[in-house]
Amino acid sequence: MQLNFNTPDDDDERSEVIQLDTLANRRRIAATRWGMLLVWLMRSVAVLWFLLGLVYWLRILLPGDAPLDALPVDVAVTIVFFAVANLAAAVGLWLAAPWGGVLWLLAAIAELAASWVMPAYIRGDIIIWALYIGLIGTYLVFTWLAAREREQF
Repeated sequence: MQLNFNTPDDDDERSEVIQLDTLANRRRIAATRWGMLLVWLMRSVAVLWFLLGLVYWLRILLPGDAPLDALPVDVAVTIVFFAVANLAAAVGLWLAAPWGGVLWLLAAIAELAASWVMPAYIRGDIIIWALYIGLIGTYLVFTWLAAREREQF
């Protein structure tokens, strides 16, 4: 192992294991920026999706106008699916696990599709659509930037 206390040139920095200079410190700080923002975004979305999952469970356990068994079968299955999938996605997002992001993307896109197909049962206002598409786009951009940042350093 070789320690370099001077600023390394391009050839030396690829071969060094440990760098003890200001350039290495700047790289370490920069390398955590997008990854940390991605984790914060995932945890913020996890809180929202946990609450959304609880709203679906409330539709199952405390029916307002119609109990779950009085609804059409496809609507009842959709509500139960989102009650389970949203909570599972929230746990995965909170853990910042890759499967959590994938499950959340699937649940969010499925919910957008369900609100388009069953607008009477699954709420899908333009504000909801804009929020979902904005969150999905932000998640994809942050994931791409964090992966690009890891590749650079």
